Amino acid sequence: AILPFLIAHCICFCSDSRVRGWFLLDSYLPTFFLTVVYLLSIWLGTKFMKNRPAFSLRGHLIVYNLGVTVLSLYMLIELILSSWEGGYNLQCQNLVSAGEADIRVAKVLWWYYFSKVLEFMDTIFFVLRKKNSQITFLHVYHHATMFNIWWCVLNWIPCGQSKCFFGPTLNSFIHVLMYSYYGFSVIPSMRKYLWWKKYLTQAQLIQFLLTIIHTLSAAVKPCGFPFGCLMFQSSYMATLVILFINFYIKTYQKRPSRTDMKKVPPVTEIRNGFHKDYFAAANGVLNNKKAQ
Repeated sequence: AILPFLIAHCICFCSDSRVRGWFLLDSYLPTFFLTVVYLLSIWLGTKFMKNRPAFSLRGHLIVYNLGVTVLSLYMLIELILSSWEGGYNLQCQNLVSAGEADIRVAKVLWWYYFSKVLEFMDTIFFVLRKKNSQITFLHVYHHATMFNIWWCVLNWIPCGQSKCFFGPTLNSFIHVLMYSYYGFSVIPSMRKYLWWKKYLTQAQLIQFLLTIIHTLSAAVKPCGFPFGCLMFQSSYMATLVILFINFYIKTYQKRPSRTDMKKVPPVTEIRNGFHKDYFAAANGVLNNKKAQ
């Protein structure tokens, strides 16, 4: 329990001077506190909703998904423009050589960090709509860790190599597609056009693998970016790859035997070729059944 206080005490001596004074960055305590509130909201919220009817929240979901889509599109464009302005090297980029462009990258990455707390609402919508089967380990692990990891990134490595420009650029592009899909799926008349959701899972896996490859390329040919950060990112992304591959195999590869087909009646876990855990980072709109 003392770890957050130790981190908060030392941050003023350890953080990158270019981001000191930025909202939520000078102390780890707000990030830690918001994460605890998030986890408690899941636990207490599911208990609170247990004997209550689920909320529809269709209008809220449309506004929320539209907002996250627009924010992701802004980050995607700004990351491309700022890294281009700074002449970022695709293989490896250090923390200081791009001057003002590094500050521009850091500013958009603050929004990337802040978007991770906004995305806690994905899970809150699950809870309120009683989509408890969607609150998987992958979903909660991804949401809780990303917000905390990006607090560390912004404080110590707010620009430069893959964690700070390549990975977020790819992820922002994926999020434009994801949250557009989620928004459209709330609208019944649009669902017949959403044949492409299988490819979102594949795009996520490709994103993780490309980020790992790009990160390790900087370790092979270093440019001054902290080696430990490269190894941490590669390891973390590897955990996401493992979890998503496990999901993908469970969803698309396993087929019941003829004996099982005779014994087990048709189930509704897989709809249109997709398992109920599809895209664990979603916000409760993937179920084709209308919200009650």
